[in-house]
Amino acid sequence: METAEKKLNQNLSAPLSTKVVRGGLWVFSLRIAARGLRFLRTVILARLLAPHDFGLFGIAMISMAALEALTQTGFETALVQKKENVESYLDTAWTISAVRGTILFSILFFLAPWIAKFFDSPQATMIIRVISMSALLSGFKNVGLIFFQRELEFNKLFFYEFSSILVDLAVAITLAFTLRNVWALVWAGLAAGVVRLFMSYLIHPYRPRLTLAKREFHELLGYGKWLFGSGVLVFLVTQGDDFFVGKVLGPAALGLYQMAYLVSNLPATEISRTMAQVAFPAYSKLQDDLPKIKDAYLKALHLTAFLSIPLAMGIFVLAPDFTKVFMGERWMPIVPAIKVLVFAGLVRSIAATTGPILHGIGKPKIDTIWQTVRLILLITLIYPLTMRWGILGTSIAVLCSISVSTLGFSLGVIRITKCGIYNFLKAIILPALNSFIMTAVIIILKVNIKLTGFLPLLLMVGMGILIYFILSKLYDKFFNYEIGEFVRRALILRQ
Repeated sequence: METAEKKLNQNLSAPLSTKVVRGGLWVFSLRIAARGLRFLRTVILARLLAPHDFGLFGIAMISMAALEALTQTGFETALVQKKENVESYLDTAWTISAVRGTILFSILFFLAPWIAKFFDSPQATMIIRVISMSALLSGFKNVGLIFFQRELEFNKLFFYEFSSILVDLAVAITLAFTLRNVWALVWAGLAAGVVRLFMSYLIHPYRPRLTLAKREFHELLGYGKWLFGSGVLVFLVTQGDDFFVGKVLGPAALGLYQMAYLVSNLPATEISRTMAQVAFPAYSKLQDDLPKIKDAYLKALHLTAFLSIPLAMGIFVLAPDFTKVFMGERWMPIVPAIKVLVFAGLVRSIAATTGPILHGIGKPKIDTIWQTVRLILLITLIYPLTMRWGILGTSIAVLCSISVSTLGFSLGVIRITKCGIYNFLKAIILPALNSFIMTAVIIILKVNIKLTGFLPLLLMVGMGILIYFILSKLYDKFFNYEIGEFVRRALILRQ
């Protein structure tokens, strides 16, 4: 009886577990397509625009991100987390979002001259004012989109996001060829915001109304207050380095630093966003079933490590070649920062597997505590290291702070899920070994080939991918790594 009951429970948990993994692979594949377009955009714009242009645009984006963090409600996250029907909450959540967007737009528009003066960049004033319209557009987007996330219908969310990416790409490249300045980035970002607003109402039939229900508002606020604290901390630890570099080293250094961060964290960003997007609603559904949460977490960690570790090692070893081939000599100063930040991105991708659990089971307080630890370390280290080594020092401060907080996140989730340190390390060690072997082969190729250009770079990338998957296949056979079967089940099973 006990064996039969256990087997039945496993069968019942399989559909959602498999759906989570399949959803993650689906979203990741789609995001790779989107990231491919963004990569094309970055390469072309890096050739046409100067680091100073990217820095000016970065100042505007930092300013908007700061106000968004300080006014974050967490209502949408609360709606996804709730197990019961949420339709009665939607209009209240949308109304608050619309009011918030209007206030953000107004504050940014009128404070733009002072913000620009703070960064000693008067050219940023009008840029900030135009970019502030994106906050207004975002505030009025259709709240009905949360149903797609609640039900793991990520194919529909993809079309919402992908359409704006296409518009951003087309507008940015077209204007970069004609304007050759920062306004190509500004108008492209605004055009993408318009498309996102339009698409939100096109793909979902829900039509929100201006309503403020007192009971619903207070209930959402009760969950969102911890997300507000966590959101402010996340802004400070993820944007505080940009803020510091822009203020202390200037727009040109900020442009270089943000480009280094973009290149080094590109894979980690996509993997972490994908896992968070898929895992959070799944954990919310499983929040009362610890064994299922444990199973889902280990699968998410397994897949994250399998993808993020080799990508990080590949970027580390090929950073000089990539930068010279695709971006040009003037961007070569970012290479040392890339080599440090790529490990920060790798650590961040591991940390990203823990956040959805903490929020999904209703314990965002733990996330807030460790984000505070991360912030304290960043504040302590960033000034002396940046003053000594420039953006490389900033990168080292970021790596140190995120490594400590990720250790705390991981130990907390291991304790909550009772998955055990052995299972946690097992998911990470094998892909790490594969990646080190892959990296050694690439280094040998680089030393012996001694060629530069696109084709040698492509050869080394292809060889690295081939070696990694051959080793993974061998581990499947001899060490019961199970990644092949894991992916196969996720792709072919139907619910």
